[in-house]
Amino acid sequence: MKKTSLPVALIQERNHGDADANLSVIEQRVAEAAKLGAKLVLLQELHNGAYFCQHESVDEFDLAESIPGPSTERLGKLARQHGVVLVGSLFERRAAGLYHNTAVVFDADGSMAGKYRKMHIPDDPGFHEKFYFTPGDLGFTPIDTSVGRLGVLVCWDQWYPEAARLMALAGAELLLYPTAIGWDPDDDQAEKDRQRSAWILSHRGHAVANGLPVLSCNRVGHEQSPFVLRQAQDERLSGIDFWGSTHVLGPQGEFLAEASTDSPEILMCEIDLQRSEQVRRIWPFLRDRRIDAYGDLLKRYRD
Repeated sequence: MKKTSLPVALIQERNHGDADANLSVIEQRVAEAAKLGAKLVLLQELHNGAYFCQHESVDEFDLAESIPGPSTERLGKLARQHGVVLVGSLFERRAAGLYHNTAVVFDADGSMAGKYRKMHIPDDPGFHEKFYFTPGDLGFTPIDTSVGRLGVLVCWDQWYPEAARLMALAGAELLLYPTAIGWDPDDDQAEKDRQRSAWILSHRGHAVANGLPVLSCNRVGHEQSPFVLRQAQDERLSGIDFWGSTHVLGPQGEFLAEASTDSPEILMCEIDLQRSEQVRRIWPFLRDRRIDAYGDLLKRYRD
């Protein structure tokens, strides 16, 4: 008989310095989560180190690694050791000059169930990802695991309803977002509150529109920006205060669990896998979609 509930854990962490230190902490946290009963564990975006995309430097490409590679070997062993499905997030070196921001899913036996390459790549102040990452080419394809079909997306993808919808249309049972997002310390509190609220609202919208649970795992802590050349002078920018707020939502956008804005923690939650069926029967959005009238969505803009 198919299980009707799924215990999940989201590991909200800060940067501990380098890949070995971060992976060592992840190993401890996953062990703790498994003891608490978790069967699915989600890690934050680019969990092996600092969020290096605050600046543009060719030296940062040295952090990338192949998939499979050292980190996938370590994470696969971790998943097998504790019998959990584990979702990680790595800087993938595909070839010289070709790199991706890639989520990797390991099944409970330690095998690699699949991967997803981040499709939407930002280029904003403090988030210079277009310098590092080639847009994904694996499409919006859910990954089948022993706990269900996972619609894995990554950070900037979280602002696009099309991405969540396509995962849902391909049969995803959960939407998962490893992410790295935070405040500019120089912004006033009102602007900070608006940004965090918008981020959460986007996830709640994906949950409601698709009748699916949403899991979003963010990092915490202040990460100082590297030196950048500005107006012919070396000047250090303000860095990023990652706002945590890791959360789990139900298929009507309801909060099932939410972490703090500033502390590492293991966020545990029990997800009722039957809720989506019940919600979609009363809110049959997929039934009522006018697929005959959406052709203009393929245009950049309707002039």
